[in-house]
Amino acid sequence: MQTELSTFLDQQTETVVHLQQELVSRPALGPENGGQGEQEKAGFLSSYLSELGLGQVRNLAAPDPRVESGQRPNLMTIIPGRDPGRTLWIISHMDVVPPGDPGLWNTDPYVLHRDGDRIFGRGVEDNHHGLVASLLAARAMLQTGLTPATNLGLLLVADEETGNTYGLDHIFTQHKEIFQEKDQFLVPDFGLPDSSMIEVAEKGLLWLKLTVHGQQCHASTPQAGKNSLLGAARCILKLRELYTFFDQQNLLFDPPFSTFESTRIEANVPNVNTIPGRDVFYCDCRVLPGYSLASTLVKIKELVQTVGMETGQQIDVDIVHQQQASDTNPDCPLVRNLQKAIYNTYRVQAQPHGIGGGTVAAYARHKGFPAAVWATLPGNAHQPNEYTSIQNIIRDAKVMAQLALAPAQD
Repeated sequence: MQTELSTFLDQQTETVVHLQQELVSRPALGPENGGQGEQEKAGFLSSYLSELGLGQVRNLAAPDPRVESGQRPNLMTIIPGRDPGRTLWIISHMDVVPPGDPGLWNTDPYVLHRDGDRIFGRGVEDNHHGLVASLLAARAMLQTGLTPATNLGLLLVADEETGNTYGLDHIFTQHKEIFQEKDQFLVPDFGLPDSSMIEVAEKGLLWLKLTVHGQQCHASTPQAGKNSLLGAARCILKLRELYTFFDQQNLLFDPPFSTFESTRIEANVPNVNTIPGRDVFYCDCRVLPGYSLASTLVKIKELVQTVGMETGQQIDVDIVHQQQASDTNPDCPLVRNLQKAIYNTYRVQAQPHGIGGGTVAAYARHKGFPAAVWATLPGNAHQPNEYTSIQNIIRDAKVMAQLALAPAQD
């Protein structure tokens, strides 16, 4: 039966090209990026899923008055399995990022270009690759008559690129009844070109805005003011001490430690001969699962307060964005079955790892579900001339199908 499924998928090259062509031609940009959301793309995908014979396709839409349709669509469909008490969910996202400078593209980013096994266009890797692979896996199940071991659920979500408020966060908050205690999640939205990495853990994310309030004055009379730029510089250096306070290591990650890096700084005064009275900079913290973001923030405020007392300046610390660390047991059945399926398809011994970035898998992990992030990707998401491999989409679909057929385990 597995041979029949593999043979069917090997014949789906033109299906991949057709689906990618349709998806690329429907830019799904969030309103933050000047777009109208995912409605047009969701309309095409909803029709396609229905034509496959998948039965009911639900739209778990999130209201959003900023777009013309008034909603951000989130599509859900399920192929019933032998064990209806649990579901393997494959989550992919419909939205994309803007193409950026069109002069850096060799072809129109919204018209699919094919060169042998490679296809080019905005979104072909992020996240059409995983989305199309999941559609192929579902189609293969239906065409070959195979029944998955558990329910096979597809979630095609909105708003992944701009925060998930109208996507998976909305689903877990407003439609939690669709999930069952023993559900598992695969997120094909990150991976290496050789298929060798399964992401099972993510560092906590803490983005901070630090505002230093000094006193502006003429540069020739510095004693008349309080130089906020010097205060910001001292604060930036003081925050380097976080590496000493939070020094645990976890070899799942690269780098294996928490990171605390000052990044963006806003413009202060426009002229050279004025001492600034207000400076704003930002800090990006990636914190290992062993630490809470709350304890990290307490220490940051303590260090900042020390600088404020030394300089006589008020320093405000505001949270721009935060997401708690998340992890999945690397020895759980989901990861073991995924490793077997990857080896059967790619002859690669994929290993579990952690990353410093964040994915939607964190939402599932925070609800207590095992979640793995994996795909076979070239790693050029968000770049000009974004591309992916047709054959790797097909092979990833084989992995997904094998994962769905694997006997359920507790």
